[in-house]
Amino acid sequence: MTTKPEIIYIGDPMCSWCWGISPVVERLAERSDVSVSVVVGGLRPGPGAEPLDDRLRSLLSEHWSQVAATTGQPFDHSFLDRTGWVYDTELPAIAVTTMRELAPQETLRFFTVLQGAFYRDGVDITEPAEYPALIADFPVDPDDFMRTLTSDGGRTRAWEDFATARELGALGFPTVLLRSDESIQVLSRGYAALDHFENQLAYWVEGRQPDSASEYTCSVEGADC
Repeated sequence: MTTKPEIIYIGDPMCSWCWGISPVVERLAERSDVSVSVVVGGLRPGPGAEPLDDRLRSLLSEHWSQVAATTGQPFDHSFLDRTGWVYDTELPAIAVTTMRELAPQETLRFFTVLQGAFYRDGVDITEPAEYPALIADFPVDPDDFMRTLTSDGGRTRAWEDFATARELGALGFPTVLLRSDESIQVLSRGYAALDHFENQLAYWVEGRQPDSASEYTCSVEGADC
């Protein structure tokens, strides 16, 4: 290899399986031999948003319980008791691309903070008023962030990410890819435990056979496996 390999993590802050895989991605980001870039896939943005009716409430509750059982990640199910709420993932996606614009080194950490706020703490991250508190621990100017968050340019960047995700073949989230030189390898389409990725990286980055068979649970949001 002539360039440092890069993991491309395609997800959405409001994707439950992305919250499930979050600790795994954080561990991968700690490796010195790879970097992790975030592409926001767009789960239910704008025109694709859905009102939280009984059907969606039941579907989400089932998904959240499955993710919690598989990964151990916590969920605040009381959020699903809301009425009149719309599951619109556009603003959180804009927020992630805004952080990448203003403090790129903080993108993955901010993505994780948004996930925890929504799933664990029950914060409505579709509401702009929540963001001054969410960015308080990040090295960005609050006025610049909020101005970009609500700008046409911010929305354009998010939708460019959605297009990039499709170009990279991500039909559901999470999708994790490895880019090295001119090639892109699929590490997982859906949730996978850390040992799966370690095995994949052993092969593709270190050039050795993995220690064990590489398997993962194909669990994604937004598409079938």
